[in-house]
Amino acid sequence: MITALAGGVGAARFLQGLLQVVRGEDLTIVSNTGDDCEFYGLHVSPDVDIVLYHLAGVADEERGWGIRGDTFHVLDALAALGYETWFRLGDRDLATCLHRTRLLREGRTLSEATAEIARGLGLECTVLPMSDDPVRTKIVTGEGVLDFQDYFVKRAAAVPIQDITFDGAKRARPAPGVLEAIRDADAVVVAPSNPLVSVGPILAVPGIREALSETAARVAAVSPIVGGGVIKGPADRMLREMGHEASAAQVGRLYRDFLDVLIIDQADADLRPDIEASGLEVVVTDTIMRDMEKKAALARAALSPLGVAP
Repeated sequence: MITALAGGVGAARFLQGLLQVVRGEDLTIVSNTGDDCEFYGLHVSPDVDIVLYHLAGVADEERGWGIRGDTFHVLDALAALGYETWFRLGDRDLATCLHRTRLLREGRTLSEATAEIARGLGLECTVLPMSDDPVRTKIVTGEGVLDFQDYFVKRAAAVPIQDITFDGAKRARPAPGVLEAIRDADAVVVAPSNPLVSVGPILAVPGIREALSETAARVAAVSPIVGGGVIKGPADRMLREMGHEASAAQVGRLYRDFLDVLIIDQADADLRPDIEASGLEVVVTDTIMRDMEKKAALARAALSPLGVAP
């Protein structure tokens, strides 16, 4: 069994490649829910849905979020009624959120709701939210404490940050199956995701970081930082604003207590000696996922040093 920790777009693209080289029933994904929020009275799980849509083959991959070919008639009608509609949910995307919200109001857990949506999309892999308990990423700025989506979407991540907190994390418990998926895995991969706000909330849930340290499986991470920058998102800027170096090496430092292997891009090959000096094994490869062939090649490169033959 392969277990992957996943954020949003970068993780979803990597997971598409992973499903090209392993069977769906052999893959368990632990998904970030620190980005979850309520819009228009509905429970929205952005990172979970990005993963689900990509793996189901229905994602709008050009935008990176939502469903390909979706329309926005509901949001247009809400705007006419005076609602703020900066958080764009298409009509079919809203249907997913309506279904999730109904299940939660009926007393189902987020894990159960996620599993039902995954089945409805025809997925064979297991997608687990990191926790059934609410954990919310908050961004501390000079303008005050912002909800993550307010910072990331409404303000386009343009406000300098001072700190990042995860409300509810200390009280949260890993969702059923999360710790077992890590401890019983043959290999664990941290997908290329923002280490602070995509993987960070997962690691903040008590027991998950410890399980990663204790598992007998080897653990690899794919760096989302390439040549000191990113392909998509504000991870490089956030790292610098939090006082970190924006580099693949820094990603290794943030995961050092549980990591065995760091996958870095060819653009960062010169960092290899320093990273290896810290005790990590390093794989240098092409991490830019331009097409499905590149995604699958990256997945193979990540699994190979973990003793798993795809």
